[in-house]
Amino acid sequence: MARNLLSRGLNTFFDLSPRSGSIPRDHPVDAAAALAQTQGGSQLPELRVRVLDDLSAVNASDWNRLAGGHPMLSHEFFHALHQSGCAAADSGWLPQFLTLWEETTLGGARGSAPSRLIAAMPLYLKSHSYGEYVFDWAWADAYQRHGLAYYPKLLAAIPFSPVCGPRLLATTDIERTALVRAALALARKASSLHVLFPQPLEAALMQAAGMMLRSGVQFHWSNPGYGSFDEFLAQMSHDKRKKIRQERRKVHDAGIRFRWLRGGEIGHSDWAFFARCYNRTYRAHRSTPYLNLEFFQRLGQTMPQHVLLIVAEIDGKPVASAFNLYSRDTLYGRYWGTLQDLPCLHFETCYYQGLDFCIEQKIKVFEGGAQGEHKLARGFLPVKTRSAHWLAHPEFSDAVERFLAREHQGIERYVDELNEHSPYKGAPDP
Repeated sequence: MARNLLSRGLNTFFDLSPRSGSIPRDHPVDAAAALAQTQGGSQLPELRVRVLDDLSAVNASDWNRLAGGHPMLSHEFFHALHQSGCAAADSGWLPQFLTLWEETTLGGARGSAPSRLIAAMPLYLKSHSYGEYVFDWAWADAYQRHGLAYYPKLLAAIPFSPVCGPRLLATTDIERTALVRAALALARKASSLHVLFPQPLEAALMQAAGMMLRSGVQFHWSNPGYGSFDEFLAQMSHDKRKKIRQERRKVHDAGIRFRWLRGGEIGHSDWAFFARCYNRTYRAHRSTPYLNLEFFQRLGQTMPQHVLLIVAEIDGKPVASAFNLYSRDTLYGRYWGTLQDLPCLHFETCYYQGLDFCIEQKIKVFEGGAQGEHKLARGFLPVKTRSAHWLAHPEFSDAVERFLAREHQGIERYVDELNEHSPYKGAPDP
């Protein structure tokens, strides 16, 4: 049943008559009237909401203007996911991107000039919870045990990427609130709506609209302007500084050297090698890889200015590789793999080489991805994240709200404990 709904999309899945409160694929929304009370009477032109299952209908420059330079919110990134089949109906990720268009007029006649894209929200109709990094499997199991369907659900996220950033691609809070309201309207006939890793101000808007907030923890490294790796190490406690130097020395003494390949420098053989490493690592963990070679190659072709491939070699022969994306101010560590399990190779390839790159390029933040307390000893500090959730079933919503309150308290204690074990000088002794 869920599979059929997924393949048909929201236009078939929802009762989209105007009286139902849901929003059809192309339906005018009086945003000013809907938001006047919460926005103190602020007015907007009439907006048209469109649910898109294909970004090819949107001009890339118009979309990227809203994405604000974030590589994993770019038109090219999403298009590569969809066209390669990695995030598509067959993989349980049906794109249903929510877009708001301002109706333009020419000579007083509506529709005589093109509409203008003013806001967007990356939404997917999902038949599972894989590739999200905010885990709701227990919620789905509880639904199943009570004879209820948790899937399909609506998800606003960057597929397979626990990366923080905007989820409401807009320039004003009025437009962001309009997106949240429209997404909740779409979700009324689904089990739920989930927004993963939004920005704090977005999370506050979602909470004001009736969504529940969930806390999480990631590990990020900050660069205040280090001139060298040694300058970074000088800020670490003696034990941590000694440990990092020992780990780097083991890799160097093993004869391992590294190449940084960016954009057009990455050849077909480099991508093929990385994909081989990536697939091997997933198999080693008895898991199925989410992404394929076509996806990575598409990124290399369409957004080379954001791609960094780190290749580890012994005597000129590659043995491991790490895939990263970066913007002017942030490096996103994403995937890695190796053909040889060598001491400390993971730490060097995934972390220390990335830190070197950030210092050289004056990049301010290195997001190390989800989980991983081992990152703390290597200079990455805990950062609290948020997700927002709305469940249609009132009793389950109440139960989840109570659970999230308890979980939030546990997260707060966990972060406090992590901060007590800071690897930097001047931190309290554990």
